[in-house]
Amino acid sequence: MKFFLDTADIAEIEEAESWGVLSGVTTNPTLYSRIGGKLANFHEHVKSICSIVGGPVSAEVVSLERDGMIREGEELAALAPNVAVKVPVTPEGLAAIKALSAKGVSINTTLCFTVPQALLAARAGTRYVSPFVGRFDDISEDGIEHLGRTVAALANYDFGHPVEVIAASIRSANHVTQAALLGADIATVPFAVLKNLVKHPLTDRGLDAFLADWEKVKNS
Repeated sequence: MKFFLDTADIAEIEEAESWGVLSGVTTNPTLYSRIGGKLANFHEHVKSICSIVGGPVSAEVVSLERDGMIREGEELAALAPNVAVKVPVTPEGLAAIKALSAKGVSINTTLCFTVPQALLAARAGTRYVSPFVGRFDDISEDGIEHLGRTVAALANYDFGHPVEVIAASIRSANHVTQAALLGADIATVPFAVLKNLVKHPLTDRGLDAFLADWEKVKNS
């Protein structure tokens, strides 16, 4: 499984990159605003992220109609060769996916909640499909079950181009574990979740025991 960081925070991205585990980043103007960013500077910020991360950096369009999505998608794709354009799976979004993918733009289809939506996006030319696991959990449905259906359905077909499933809206280490067992290609996670993936009480206990033994050796 590959890990994408869901953030606009440069410090978080640089730290995750230093661990050697980061395969990409997903971001959007909302995440950028949470760190004090202004929409007018969003493109420059995306370029900064792309200079840190070698893998795909998904940046989201804000228009809801196809012409606006296409225009914004072209602008985003021109920022760096590793930009993937996030487009919502709507009728207008599908038209934009078709037009942009025909021009060689890598697409990450976002706000995907059903198998038919994922299949339509794949047929339209998307590179990535992002089922939103956590948002199903928010309405007391099983997001992992929905993710599993999407993974299984897409694996049945050859779309003539690569299509990877991104487990999105990930809230916990358990989400990551279940997504990996189902065969999701990628998990996009906030930095707090990424840090928690490294932690386990037995790891901490083992380190404490090692340090205690090392102190005995030094003092013997």
